[in-house]
Amino acid sequence: MTGGQRLFIGGSWVEPDGGHYEVIDPATEGVVGQAPEASREQVYAAAAAAREAFGAWSRTTPEERAAVLDRAAGIIQRNFVPYAELAQAESGATTGTARGMQVGVGVARFRRYARVEPVEQALPPQINEAGPFGKAAVMGALAVRQPVGVVTCITSYNNPWANPAGKIAPALAMGNTVVVKPAPQDPLSVYRMAEALEAAGAPPGVVNVVSGSRAEVGEAAVESDDVDMVSFTGSTAVGRRIAEVCGRGMKRQLMELGGKGAAIVFEDADLESAVRGIGTTFSFYSGQICTAPTRVLAQRPVYDRLVAQLASYIGYLKVGDPRAEGTVVGPVISAAHRDRIESYVELGRKEGARVVAGGERPSLERGFYVAPTLLADCTNDMRVVREEIFGPVVVVLPFDEEEEAIALANDGDYGLIDYVWSGDVARAFRVARRLRTGGVGVNTVGRNMEAPFGGFKRSGVGRDVGSYALHAYSELQSIVWPG
Repeated sequence: MTGGQRLFIGGSWVEPDGGHYEVIDPATEGVVGQAPEASREQVYAAAAAAREAFGAWSRTTPEERAAVLDRAAGIIQRNFVPYAELAQAESGATTGTARGMQVGVGVARFRRYARVEPVEQALPPQINEAGPFGKAAVMGALAVRQPVGVVTCITSYNNPWANPAGKIAPALAMGNTVVVKPAPQDPLSVYRMAEALEAAGAPPGVVNVVSGSRAEVGEAAVESDDVDMVSFTGSTAVGRRIAEVCGRGMKRQLMELGGKGAAIVFEDADLESAVRGIGTTFSFYSGQICTAPTRVLAQRPVYDRLVAQLASYIGYLKVGDPRAEGTVVGPVISAAHRDRIESYVELGRKEGARVVAGGERPSLERGFYVAPTLLADCTNDMRVVREEIFGPVVVVLPFDEEEEAIALANDGDYGLIDYVWSGDVARAFRVARRLRTGGVGVNTVGRNMEAPFGGFKRSGVGRDVGSYALHAYSELQSIVWPG
């Protein structure tokens, strides 16, 4: 990329004060492009531009805002292949994932929030028997959703299209303005999204993008006095630090944090379906996904069979160049993250887990590859069972009775999405209702994109997706009058 990518601030493409840094292709270790390194002052300028633009943008009609989002979706769709190729180069995703799960979902999310929904709800009249003037009155009321203001969107590296689109689109639809701080590993795709929104007619300052490899860029995007809300997807550790800053400033938060999803497999389960579902840990983003069923709890009568079938499944997975036909497992995002995942596998060995499959680095000449790995005979006190590895590693524990499975599933710091496989649907739903987690998949790892998404415990704060995202990026205002 000649000259390097520029920042997008207040409707202008601006040279970064901190120069540029290299974005590396995880598969080839080659340079994809030069990403801009914003200064703290430039981040503050972006927030100020968003603040200045907020008044006019929040007063536009929902239909006008929807039209911008719809046009942006069309522009992204017309550039679908080059955008997918860039996302693949930045993130290491396979071709199918880059096209379908990254850019394709990004388009779908812009289209979804181009659908205008009511922002006002009439409430039933109420007789007020203790009015300020000592006599009864009939009071009418209206609940109105108002935009929060300026929203900082800090996005994750595992999906440089769907994740930013899932924040930017509903925030803009509700009349907010945004400052987007993309993940440092793959920010270039987010600048293409900004170009699409600019071409679609988003006024100057409504969308701003600032990136950087240094922590101060994200810190400034959170702490700026012009920011009213922070929407963050990433690790629980970083989320905690952001929450502390938001707490001091009384800023609204939407936090989608870590996960260590339990997959409970009962003896009457369809094991083939369970294996396919658990296997998505390896095929989606090489395990770099917080919703993955990485912690398998298998009822003892099917424990050995399930472990054997998972090992066999892994044997059919092609690891390698994500651009090659038939590749299922691509690289992880960086050499540092590869080393971290491998250190967890070694830790599992030391803790007493049995390495059934994987455990060795693939013999590929270049790229940050981790072999799909299955650790069996685990216990719930092992760190590999309790901590988020964020890679293609699955751990398996046995259980005997339903109550034990529920206790094991709930005995952890995370609560994003769990899974239950059972031929007894009544039991599956009974167990699901007792799991302390934001979502439960019953005999599936699929998601309904209108269902609320978010976590219990250290997996996050708030809910988004579908109409719930519109709620997340708005404040409720009550208007009351004598009926």
